[in-house]
Amino acid sequence: MSEQRLTAQMAFLTEADRLKSVNRATTLADGSRSENSAEHSWHVALYALVMGEHAPDGVDTDRVIRMLLLHDLVEIDAGDAPIFGEHDTAALEAREAAAASRLFGLLPDRQGAGLRALWDEFEANETPDARFAKSLDRFHPPNQNLASGGGSWVTYDVAYDTLVARVGSKIAAGAPKLWDWLQPRVAEFFARN
Repeated sequence: MSEQRLTAQMAFLTEADRLKSVNRATTLADGSRSENSAEHSWHVALYALVMGEHAPDGVDTDRVIRMLLLHDLVEIDAGDAPIFGEHDTAALEAREAAAASRLFGLLPDRQGAGLRALWDEFEANETPDARFAKSLDRFHPPNQNLASGGGSWVTYDVAYDTLVARVGSKIAAGAPKLWDWLQPRVAEFFARN
Protein backbone atom coordinates (compact mmCIF):
# COMPACT_ATOMS: atom_id res chain seq x y z
CA MET A 1 0.00 0.00 0.00
CA SER A 2 1.48 3.30 -1.02
CA GLU A 3 1.26 6.38 1.13
CA GLN A 4 -0.04 8.32 -1.88
CA ARG A 5 -2.95 5.85 -2.34
CA LEU A 6 -3.91 6.00 1.33
CA THR A 7 -3.67 9.79 1.32
CA ALA A 8 -6.02 9.97 -1.70
CA GLN A 9 -8.51 7.60 -0.08
CA MET A 10 -8.49 9.63 3.12
CA ALA A 11 -9.03 12.84 1.14
CA PHE A 12 -12.15 11.27 -0.41
CA LEU A 13 -13.44 9.99 2.94
CA THR A 14 -12.85 13.35 4.61
CA GLU A 15 -14.72 15.10 1.79
CA ALA A 16 -17.54 12.54 2.05
CA ASP A 17 -18.03 13.61 5.68
CA ARG A 18 -19.51 16.85 4.33
CA LEU A 19 -22.62 14.89 3.32
CA LYS A 20 -23.63 15.02 6.98
CA SER A 21 -24.22 18.77 6.53
CA VAL A 22 -26.64 18.47 3.60
CA ASN A 23 -30.19 18.66 4.95
CA ARG A 24 -33.11 17.01 3.20
CA ALA A 25 -36.83 17.77 3.10
CA THR A 26 -37.73 14.41 4.65
CA THR A 27 -37.91 14.30 8.42
CA LEU A 28 -36.75 11.63 10.79
CA ALA A 29 -39.44 9.07 11.59
CA ASP A 30 -40.11 10.81 14.90
CA GLY A 31 -40.63 14.13 13.08
CA SER A 32 -38.15 15.92 15.33
CA ARG A 33 -36.00 17.35 12.53
CA SER A 34 -35.02 16.99 8.90
CA GLU A 35 -32.67 14.15 8.15
CA ASN A 36 -29.35 14.83 6.47
CA SER A 37 -28.22 13.13 3.29
CA ALA A 38 -25.66 10.94 5.07
CA GLU A 39 -28.38 9.62 7.39
CA HIS A 40 -30.61 8.98 4.40
CA SER A 41 -27.85 7.13 2.52
CA TRP A 42 -27.12 4.93 5.51
CA HIS A 43 -30.79 4.24 6.18
CA VAL A 44 -31.69 3.40 2.59
CA ALA A 45 -28.63 1.10 2.36
CA LEU A 46 -29.98 -0.63 5.48
CA TYR A 47 -33.35 -0.90 3.71
CA ALA A 48 -31.55 -2.76 0.90
CA LEU A 49 -29.90 -5.12 3.36
CA VAL A 50 -33.18 -5.90 5.12
CA MET A 51 -35.56 -5.74 2.14
CA GLY A 52 -33.33 -7.43 -0.43
CA GLU A 53 -35.45 -10.57 -0.29
CA HIS A 54 -38.25 -8.57 -1.94
CA ALA A 55 -36.13 -7.58 -4.94
CA PRO A 56 -36.96 -8.93 -8.37
CA ASP A 57 -35.01 -12.01 -9.48
CA GLY A 58 -31.44 -11.34 -10.53
CA VAL A 59 -30.83 -8.32 -8.28
CA ASP A 60 -27.47 -8.33 -6.48
CA THR A 61 -28.26 -6.80 -3.10
CA ASP A 62 -24.58 -6.19 -2.29
CA ARG A 63 -24.25 -4.02 -5.42
CA VAL A 64 -27.48 -2.22 -4.50
CA ILE A 65 -26.10 -1.42 -1.03
CA ARG A 66 -22.92 -0.05 -2.60
CA MET A 67 -24.95 2.12 -5.00
CA LEU A 68 -27.05 3.48 -2.16
CA LEU A 69 -24.01 4.33 -0.05
CA LEU A 70 -22.70 6.39 -3.00
CA HIS A 71 -25.84 7.74 -4.64
CA ASP A 72 -26.16 11.04 -2.78
CA LEU A 73 -22.47 11.96 -2.38
CA VAL A 74 -22.91 14.44 -5.23
CA GLU A 75 -25.20 16.47 -2.97
CA ILE A 76 -22.05 17.74 -1.26
CA ASP A 77 -21.64 20.05 -4.27
CA ALA A 78 -25.08 19.98 -5.93
CA GLY A 79 -27.32 20.09 -2.84
CA ASP A 80 -30.48 18.10 -2.27
CA ALA A 81 -33.35 18.49 -4.72
CA PRO A 82 -36.57 17.50 -2.94
CA ILE A 83 -38.79 15.36 -5.14
CA PHE A 84 -41.75 17.68 -4.59
CA GLY A 85 -39.69 20.85 -5.01
CA GLU A 86 -39.25 22.79 -8.21
CA HIS A 87 -35.87 22.69 -9.96
CA ASP A 88 -34.26 22.71 -13.40
CA THR A 89 -33.62 19.01 -14.05
CA ALA A 90 -30.98 19.53 -16.74
CA ALA A 91 -29.04 22.02 -14.60
CA LEU A 92 -29.24 19.68 -11.60
CA GLU A 93 -27.98 16.72 -13.64
CA ALA A 94 -25.04 18.81 -14.88
CA ARG A 95 -24.17 19.91 -11.31
CA GLU A 96 -24.39 16.32 -10.10
CA ALA A 97 -22.20 14.98 -12.93
CA ALA A 98 -19.57 17.65 -12.22
CA ALA A 99 -19.73 16.77 -8.51
CA ALA A 100 -19.30 13.07 -9.30
CA SER A 101 -16.23 13.84 -11.41
CA ARG A 102 -14.71 15.93 -8.64
CA LEU A 103 -15.51 13.60 -5.75
CA PHE A 104 -14.65 10.27 -7.34
CA GLY A 105 -11.62 11.96 -8.90
CA LEU A 106 -10.17 12.33 -5.41
CA LEU A 107 -9.65 8.57 -5.24
CA PRO A 108 -6.88 6.55 -6.88
CA ASP A 109 -7.72 6.20 -10.59
CA ARG A 110 -9.07 2.63 -10.77
CA GLN A 111 -10.94 2.84 -7.48
CA GLY A 112 -12.47 6.20 -8.38
CA ALA A 113 -13.45 4.97 -11.85
CA GLY A 114 -15.11 1.88 -10.39
CA LEU A 115 -17.17 3.85 -7.88
CA ARG A 116 -18.06 6.45 -10.51
CA ALA A 117 -19.26 3.66 -12.81
CA LEU A 118 -21.50 2.37 -10.02
CA TRP A 119 -22.87 5.89 -9.45
CA ASP A 120 -23.46 6.30 -13.21
CA GLU A 121 -25.29 2.97 -13.31
CA PHE A 122 -27.57 4.10 -10.47
CA GLU A 123 -28.29 7.38 -12.27
CA ALA A 124 -29.01 5.67 -15.61
CA ASN A 125 -31.56 3.41 -13.88
CA GLU A 126 -31.34 0.77 -16.62
CA THR A 127 -30.11 -2.38 -14.83
CA PRO A 128 -32.15 -4.48 -12.40
CA ASP A 129 -29.74 -3.47 -9.59
CA ALA A 130 -30.12 0.23 -10.36
CA ARG A 131 -33.90 0.02 -10.68
CA PHE A 132 -34.18 -1.70 -7.29
CA ALA A 133 -31.78 0.83 -5.72
CA LYS A 134 -33.75 3.76 -7.18
CA SER A 135 -36.98 2.18 -5.96
CA LEU A 136 -35.63 1.90 -2.43
CA ASP A 137 -34.45 5.52 -2.62
CA ARG A 138 -38.08 6.46 -3.37
CA PHE A 139 -39.57 3.92 -0.91
CA HIS A 140 -37.73 5.36 2.09
CA PRO A 141 -39.23 8.90 2.27
CA PRO A 142 -42.92 7.87 2.18
CA ASN A 143 -42.28 5.51 5.06
CA GLN A 144 -40.59 8.33 6.98
CA ASN A 145 -43.54 10.60 6.17
CA LEU A 146 -46.07 8.01 7.31
CA ALA A 147 -44.17 7.55 10.59
CA SER A 148 -43.92 11.30 11.21
CA GLY A 149 -47.53 12.21 10.46
CA GLY A 150 -46.97 13.57 6.96
CA GLY A 151 -43.51 15.15 7.09
CA SER A 152 -42.55 16.65 3.74
CA TRP A 153 -45.99 15.90 2.26
CA VAL A 154 -47.39 18.57 4.55
CA THR A 155 -44.52 20.99 3.86
CA TYR A 156 -44.96 20.68 0.08
CA ASP A 157 -48.77 20.33 0.14
CA VAL A 158 -48.57 17.03 -1.74
CA ALA A 159 -51.71 15.42 -3.15
CA TYR A 160 -52.13 11.66 -3.40
CA ASP A 161 -52.11 11.68 -7.23
CA THR A 162 -48.86 13.66 -7.26
CA LEU A 163 -47.28 11.17 -4.87
CA VAL A 164 -48.34 8.23 -7.03
CA ALA A 165 -47.02 9.88 -10.20
CA ARG A 166 -43.67 11.09 -8.82
CA VAL A 167 -42.91 8.35 -6.32
CA GLY A 168 -45.24 5.38 -6.63
CA SER A 169 -44.52 4.75 -10.29
CA LYS A 170 -40.76 4.78 -9.60
CA ILE A 171 -41.10 2.34 -6.70
CA ALA A 172 -43.33 0.04 -8.75
CA ALA A 173 -40.83 0.02 -11.63
CA GLY A 174 -38.07 -1.64 -9.61
CA ALA A 175 -39.74 -3.02 -6.50
CA PRO A 176 -43.37 -3.84 -7.29
CA LYS A 177 -43.82 -5.91 -4.11
CA LEU A 178 -42.82 -2.92 -2.00
CA TRP A 179 -45.22 -0.58 -3.81
CA ASP A 180 -48.02 -3.15 -3.41
CA TRP A 181 -47.36 -3.06 0.35
CA LEU A 182 -46.95 0.73 0.61
CA GLN A 183 -49.73 1.96 -1.69
CA PRO A 184 -52.71 1.10 0.55
CA ARG A 185 -50.98 2.68 3.56
CA VAL A 186 -50.32 5.87 1.62
CA ALA A 187 -53.87 5.91 0.24
CA GLU A 188 -55.28 5.53 3.76
CA PHE A 189 -53.10 8.40 5.04
CA PHE A 190 -54.26 10.75 2.28
CA ALA A 191 -57.91 9.68 2.73
CA ARG A 192 -57.69 10.63 6.43
CA ASN A 193 -55.81 13.90 5.86
